Amino acid sequence: MATVAAADLKDPGLYEAGVPWDEFAALRREDPVHWNPEADGAGFWAVTRHADIVEVSRQPQLFSSAYENGGHRIFNENEVGLTGAGDSAIGIPFISRDPPIHTRYRKFVMPALSPGRLGDIEVRIRDRVRRLVDEIPLGDSVNLVPALSAPLPLMTLAELLGVSIDMWPKLYDWTNAFVGEDDPEFRQSPVAMAATLGEFFEFAQELFQARRAEPTGDIASLLANAEIDGEAVPFRDFVANLILVLVGGNETTRNSLSHTVAAFSANPDQWDAIRADRDVLKTAAPEMVRFASPVMHMRRTAMEDTTVGGRAVRKGDKVVLWYISANRDEDVFPDADRFLVTRKGAQHVGFGAGQHVCVGSRLAEMQLRIAFDLLADRVTSFEVQAPPRRFRSNFINGLKNLDVIMRPA
Repeated sequence: MATVAAADLKDPGLYEAGVPWDEFAALRREDPVHWNPEADGAGFWAVTRHADIVEVSRQPQLFSSAYENGGHRIFNENEVGLTGAGDSAIGIPFISRDPPIHTRYRKFVMPALSPGRLGDIEVRIRDRVRRLVDEIPLGDSVNLVPALSAPLPLMTLAELLGVSIDMWPKLYDWTNAFVGEDDPEFRQSPVAMAATLGEFFEFAQELFQARRAEPTGDIASLLANAEIDGEAVPFRDFVANLILVLVGGNETTRNSLSHTVAAFSANPDQWDAIRADRDVLKTAAPEMVRFASPVMHMRRTAMEDTTVGGRAVRKGDKVVLWYISANRDEDVFPDADRFLVTRKGAQHVGFGAGQHVCVGSRLAEMQLRIAFDLLADRVTSFEVQAPPRRFRSNFINGLKNLDVIMRPA
């Protein structure tokens, strides 16, 4: 198998103008398990094909996500902290744990997302979407990110945490800072980041103490009162898992919604298909997430000498799974670069794969389905006015703004 020259996939600047789709396509075709050197590290294996990513994801004992082995990001969490800011006061989130501890944490969280616990949350989400859309001036240009894409999932998260939904702007600022280690708009200075973390710690401490004193069954209560091997979870791990819930629950839905509106603008026939037959929405959400791929990669560390896609991988090597490439894999998705709301069957990895598949994936899809169902009542077309500003990030496929005109029905 040949090794091809490629851009540095770790470079966050590579994604500012747009995802390098041609680069990923060439790697899938010619060098699907590609060695990517690092200027500040030992390098990593860039895994770009769907089948190889699924195979790695199914072997957590061989390919570790654990903090002590570097964690789930390209940078080493055990050296620079969860957010890459030297945040030693933050503990270990369960995404950076291997089985069996990872599995136990998932079992703590799942009851908060059960149908019995969520109750009529679909009704409440629909009501929120309706109120948010009521505030949007149809026919005029509007920045959809603060108008709909960001507040919707953050209001849902606030409900799941048992805090006021009016907190969503603050949650928005915090999550941007947590994932924006390479974006000067989100990380203006170490001093500013320290202030952000201090503010968040204060909020988390109050929440932790309140839920320890009076558990309510929400996600914050479950995380605050979790026990591992008979030991109560410390506050620092509660903070780490709270960050995980906020980032995971916000970034996926928010950016899937924004990218999908942009996709409908570029493919008006797909919006017409939904308006003509609402049943399409029952299966369209996975295609929205596949096409958006809001989380671009996750990292693993090889625990033994092994092979991936025919490449010899050494013990200790970093293995980076490029979900954004796998979701355009032509061997899995016919016409992979096309946005097709009627696409069925193939399993995307937009929510991860294997043991780390997102616990809130169904709730994220529910929010997308509800949002576009209500928009279909009111909007005949979407017209993006200018290319959006993108996150400077190799991790989140994020849009900072989306200026769009929604034509009224």
